[in-house]
Amino acid sequence: MLAGCGGLQAQSGTNASKTQPADVSGARKKLDSLAVKGRAPKTGFERDKFGPAWSDVDHNGCDTRNDILKRDLKNETFKSGTHDCIVLTGTLDDPYSGKTINFKRGNETSSAIQIDHLVPLSDAWQKGAQQWDADKRKQFANDPLNLLAVDGPLNGQKSDSDAATWLPPRKGYRCAYVSRQIDVKAKYALWVTTGEKTAMEGVLASC
Repeated sequence: MLAGCGGLQAQSGTNASKTQPADVSGARKKLDSLAVKGRAPKTGFERDKFGPAWSDVDHNGCDTRNDILKRDLKNETFKSGTHDCIVLTGTLDDPYSGKTINFKRGNETSSAIQIDHLVPLSDAWQKGAQQWDADKRKQFANDPLNLLAVDGPLNGQKSDSDAATWLPPRKGYRCAYVSRQIDVKAKYALWVTTGEKTAMEGVLASC
């Protein structure tokens, strides 16, 4: 019997939960420690450079997308026979918009809730990740710290933007959003652009 998705939940815990309060003081210190450089060319970027979407990097028997759905949704139901790995339905209190969104697995309905990379893969590629090996890029793409279940259309709107060009419309979540982006960039030694750092400092100043 598989352990379901508990491995990721225990691993992510407080450091990856969307409800964890922003550590503003810590975020400011980490932001100051990040290198500031210009954006490198996007040349060579492809999604598969970060491994298949989605992998089971923690070997708990569930792919990362379902791990994050299970972590972030409420009142989930699961496909029978999958050891609670495939989420069929659930409810999301969307951090980006503040809306409550009902999730229903299906070709025409699953996209209502998407898994956002807080630091987009393309952004990471242009700020240090193109120098990594394949294993590190795969780990980054599946790291719970950098993943969040969110409103699908807003995730599409964000695309590969950094904090200088996109922030969640729900202003009450911006401190947590920027703080977590900084946590991710510090963990993986990614750099920020001047405009991105200025935008992050502006958000943190309002927290």
